[in-house]
Amino acid sequence: MRIPVRLHQIPARLVTGLFILNSGIGKRGADEQTAEGVHAMAAGAYPFLKDRDPREFVRLLSAGEIALGAVLLAPFVPSLVAGAALTGFAGGLTGLYLRTPGMREEGGLRPTQAGLSLAKDLWLLSIGLGLMLDDLQDR
Repeated sequence: MRIPVRLHQIPARLVTGLFILNSGIGKRGADEQTAEGVHAMAAGAYPFLKDRDPREFVRLLSAGEIALGAVLLAPFVPSLVAGAALTGFAGGLTGLYLRTPGMREEGGLRPTQAGLSLAKDLWLLSIGLGLMLDDLQDR
């Protein structure tokens, strides 16, 4: 019988799960100005989001972050599943970093001062991939 979470995976799942859960809870009940700012940044990177209502977008984003945080924290969810969910979410956030003007130094991947808050999403992507690869290697 496979154990869904291996001991060495717990720190990564715990820290990322709490971080993302906190982010989602923080977005619940976001005011109009916050919702418009979050939506504008997302729509700038992903134009298909432009027609979404900002408050609805942030409500769904909040729910998604809360769900993802819970998945990462739940020890009965296999690391392959939790890692895949984190990788997908972090991939979207990494797209914000790569597509938003002013986040990176000219001609490279190094973050500007403004881009530091988004560059950390590469860590989330790496953690998600690590959880997946670790679980796949064990099969």
